[in-house]
Amino acid sequence: MAKSDELVKYVTVQLLHYMETPREVRKQVRASQREAREHWKYRWFGMLPVAILMWTQGLRIKK
Repeated sequence: MAKSDELVKYVTVQLLHYMETPREVRKQVRASQREAREHWKYRWFGMLPVAILMWTQGLRIKK
């Protein structure tokens, strides 16, 4: 029973924090989070796309 009380308290605190934050500040935070995120292919596959790109460019130069 205590865990559900803690969950309700956490959700309530997060909701109040969201509601008290001005809209402009929330937009700035979201924009900065988008800029800080890595591209999806690097998050999913690591350096593999870069390695493939370098390998294919190397093949083009040799031809």
